[in-house]
Amino acid sequence: MLLYIIRHGEPNYATDSLTPNGKKQADALAERLCVHGFDEIYCSPLGRAIQTAEPTCERLGIPYKIEQWMSEDAAWDDFSAIGGDGNRNWAFGCQNTKLTDGDYKNWHENPVFAGCKAAQSGYKRIADCSDEFLARLGYERGERHYKIKTASEKRIAAFCHHGLGTAWLSHLLSIPPNVFWASFNIAHSSVTIVELANNADGITAPQCVCLSDISHIYKAELPLSSVLGVYGGGV
Repeated sequence: MLLYIIRHGEPNYATDSLTPNGKKQADALAERLCVHGFDEIYCSPLGRAIQTAEPTCERLGIPYKIEQWMSEDAAWDDFSAIGGDGNRNWAFGCQNTKLTDGDYKNWHENPVFAGCKAAQSGYKRIADCSDEFLARLGYERGERHYKIKTASEKRIAAFCHHGLGTAWLSHLLSIPPNVFWASFNIAHSSVTIVELANNADGITAPQCVCLSDISHIYKAELPLSSVLGVYGGGV
């Protein structure tokens, strides 16, 4: 099975929608994604994610299915904090060298997360929702690996967000979240592909085969500045 984790296009956070340029990104994304298509499409309930998914859904004739847990709202509540400037922002949006201080197992005890409402329990919530989602698709999580209950060759799309998506990828790939946030990122309208190979022994582990791909932006000759602004008031 191939799982495509797709971040929404350039947003207007105040209206929870895409900017005119974000809509161009969504159209370019649809042209790229429709080459091979999807078997199922899932989406966050937030407007900016839905508007990103719609062009792909319309071209493929596949309706999106809302997954409430893919919303950014709870992640924002859990992983954001008031900074020295008095503004609320992602705690992991700090200088990345600060994220890997201390014990990785107890990453939530790092001082950068001190102002967060619920960094540890918020991460567990995303992990548990991910496990339930993958179980519905036929893959049951163990400690790190997955038992293949129903082997699948499907291509599954999930249109979601930055904060939710990076935490989700951290769990899928068994990388401590602070290490993932320090070392990797996903751009606006980017495509990340995770493969769950159907191994003969019935055990699989998600493998990232493509991270934050924005080739559709190059093909459509859209500005890079609109996809690489990954932090800000909400993502």
